Amino acid sequence: MKGKIGDRQRLLHILEAINEIQLYTSKTDLKSFLANSMMRFACIKQIEIIGEAANTITPETKAIFTDLKWK
Repeated sequence: MKGKIGDRQRLLHILEAINEIQLYTSKTDLKSFLANSMMRFACIKQIEIIGEAANTITPETKAIFTDLKWK
């Protein structure tokens, strides 16, 4: 296991980040989103969290979810 947390916690971080993005963007349209730099950067931060968590998922967990594309 990499780091101090396990894959379950990493997957929960991914889910939480997805939920945050949905919360930020649920009541806006593309034009408003693009005009709001704070919202854009908040979403970018959540995407970074997703990427960092996904990059540290162990090979054992990746083998369970073979339908996902792991890079």
